[in-house]
Amino acid sequence: MSDLFKRDPVTGAFNPWLIAPTVMLATFMEVLDTSVANVSLEHIAGNLSATVNESTWVLTSYLVSNAIVLPLTGWFSSLFGRKRFYMVCVTIFTVSSLLCGLAPSLGMLVFFRVLQGAGGGGLQPVSQAILVESFPKSKAGMAQAVYAMGVVVAPIIGPTLGGWITDNYSWRWIFLINIPVGLLSIMLTTLLISDPPYLERKKLGEIKIDYIGLGLLSVGLGFLQVVLDKGQTDDWFGSRFIVWASVAGAVGLIGAAVWEWRSRDPIVDLHLLSERNFMISTVTMFLLGVVLYGTTALLPILLQTLLGYDAMTSGLVLSPGGIAVLVLLPVAGMLVAHVEARWLVALGALIISVSLFHMGNFNLNIDFGTAMWARVYQSLGMAFLFVPINVMAFYFVRKEKVNNASGILNLARNMGGSVGISAVTTGLARRAQVHQHDLSGDLNALSGAVQRMLAEITAALTARGSDPVQAAAQAHRMLYGMLQRQATMMAFVDDFRLLGAIFLCLIPLMFLMKRVRPQKSVVVAH
Repeated sequence: MSDLFKRDPVTGAFNPWLIAPTVMLATFMEVLDTSVANVSLEHIAGNLSATVNESTWVLTSYLVSNAIVLPLTGWFSSLFGRKRFYMVCVTIFTVSSLLCGLAPSLGMLVFFRVLQGAGGGGLQPVSQAILVESFPKSKAGMAQAVYAMGVVVAPIIGPTLGGWITDNYSWRWIFLINIPVGLLSIMLTTLLISDPPYLERKKLGEIKIDYIGLGLLSVGLGFLQVVLDKGQTDDWFGSRFIVWASVAGAVGLIGAAVWEWRSRDPIVDLHLLSERNFMISTVTMFLLGVVLYGTTALLPILLQTLLGYDAMTSGLVLSPGGIAVLVLLPVAGMLVAHVEARWLVALGALIISVSLFHMGNFNLNIDFGTAMWARVYQSLGMAFLFVPINVMAFYFVRKEKVNNASGILNLARNMGGSVGISAVTTGLARRAQVHQHDLSGDLNALSGAVQRMLAEITAALTARGSDPVQAAAQAHRMLYGMLQRQATMMAFVDDFRLLGAIFLCLIPLMFLMKRVRPQKSVVVAH
């Protein structure tokens, strides 16, 4: 135990296993906050005298400011010093969490969520950069496994935890629980974390602020996040607001990409994407975000709307998957030291794809165990994806570029999550309409089978004491409700199969990756 607190005699750094929980404390809470409020919107709306539709800005505002800050963390770290920037982010996140918990109105809550998202945006990339540098190259897999425990498990347990806190206490406590964690994180960071020598903070006269790049990136990412989050609610391009937001987002992102690529002092170093492994890893991480967040959004909706589960029970279906990820992540971290990372990614992609096609066989009669084990199977593949993807991404990245690379990689995962949630909810609504139309065509009122079914339902209702006329009308409503449920179930099946097909497409990408030799260090030319 005493060895845990000894400093490295050369670098002066503490044991990496002491640094790991220190930087993951606040990061876990930050990632948790991307999903913990989802199940509490009705309570928030009722308590603050707002509509449920208005309360969705509690989610959108956080995601927008979070997305803007994520890719800027490398630039901010060089501007203020990484440790100082990290502590400022934790402080902003903690204080704004307190303000969110005390917010007297929806407008103030949304404003405080913007601050919370801005503070939280820097935590993921900086903590990952610190972990990458704290562990030796031979233990890079374990460093990424520790990081994955926070950013993969937190979104899985977020809705369950949020529902439990809201049901048993108050929605305000989903924000207030961040305060002790934030204070502990600040204290430990002060004592244990230090900046590496190459990351010396620039002097005031050396600072060059790329206002144009900063503005374009903020506009592009901000409006893109709004479009993804509000598109389905506002009927996509049937809404003038969504059209203008899409135009603004596209102009901002294209302008930022051109400007940053040509800039001598870019805020976001897009030249990192010219390194093949990093570029493919970024695309893979984006698709991982699509599936991780997409399925995490789909399953609770399926369980609660079609199978009648409450929020807690549906959370229990997802929880064993989170436990499976926690158990297997260290295994994946050790395997990376002995097996080429790209083959582990291929294995993980295959497992997830098979599990999603298995979910594509769901029907309205599945039980708790079937849904739970399907989620566990999917989680087995997730554990073998996140760790090797990150190892491949950073393998050829120079150490002074790690902060920039981490920001881009985390942005890719988060934006993939936003795209995934938006895509599956839109697909669910559209495909349910298509299936309902097709099934309605088969449900001919003159059909003998339909007439017999209506007669049986009417007779059953009449036997229970209903008036025959009312029973007949109720039988028609029940039959239509059965049709709607079946159409919606078929739409869920379509979504699961689409996500499974996406992951099959990842496997060929692995053959394009440069080889990452297990355990051996690489000297990269500067």
